[in-house]
Amino acid sequence: MPSYADEDRKIEQLHPHFYSVIIPTYNERLNIALICYLLFKHMKDYKFEVIVVDDASPDGTQDTVKKLQGIYGEDRILLRPRAAKLGLGTAYVHGLKYASGDYVVIMDADLSHHPKYLPSFIRKQLETNADIVTGTRYVKGGGVHGWDLRRKLTSRGANVLAHTLLWPRVSDLTGSFRLYRKDVLQEVVQTCVSKGYVFQMELIVRATRMGCRIEEVPITFVDRVYGTSKLGGTEIVQYLKGLLWLFFTT
Repeated sequence: MPSYADEDRKIEQLHPHFYSVIIPTYNERLNIALICYLLFKHMKDYKFEVIVVDDASPDGTQDTVKKLQGIYGEDRILLRPRAAKLGLGTAYVHGLKYASGDYVVIMDADLSHHPKYLPSFIRKQLETNADIVTGTRYVKGGGVHGWDLRRKLTSRGANVLAHTLLWPRVSDLTGSFRLYRKDVLQEVVQTCVSKGYVFQMELIVRATRMGCRIEEVPITFVDRVYGTSKLGGTEIVQYLKGLLWLFFTT
């Protein structure tokens, strides 16, 4: 019977790269266990770690992550909490400090980004030698599930407006499911100043201006099953302000 060490050596021979998956959380106790289960299921042929950046969730998210560490190992699931809710952009920057991988995946914890797509991201990167692979809802094979017409129109309108002003060379500028070369992400992050939801948009715009090679993979975005969305009127105003700011500064 093959040992775990034999399996690890086999994986390393087939897929020598190491991947760090950064997942910011705030009140995701009901989702984090399932997202970790799906990661270990769909990434079983790859070497990876999960870095959970929790912003002092009051719902017990950190307790759940600690239980997951007991199942998967503290070397596979890293809990790197912060003292307060400090913004999505800074959560990724915080997690990046602890990333050991050659490549970094950023994704949401609410199951809107399904880990089943990650092998496709990795294959696309290996085939094209891309600096960034981003998931897109807006090409053939992509889409959205669980949104009403109003939210679909809002998302599409935000994306069209961003394309009109910024010409980012990607079809889904407002998406946030991506695979980066770690050194590229570290370089691009240093040029970014946004802290909230605009951070993802700024990242990809700055990367295009720096000449990074960006490839896309179609994904289906699924609205969260558990918990409540953190996207509201304040975030929409921030997005519009950020869009205009990027227009005048990039």
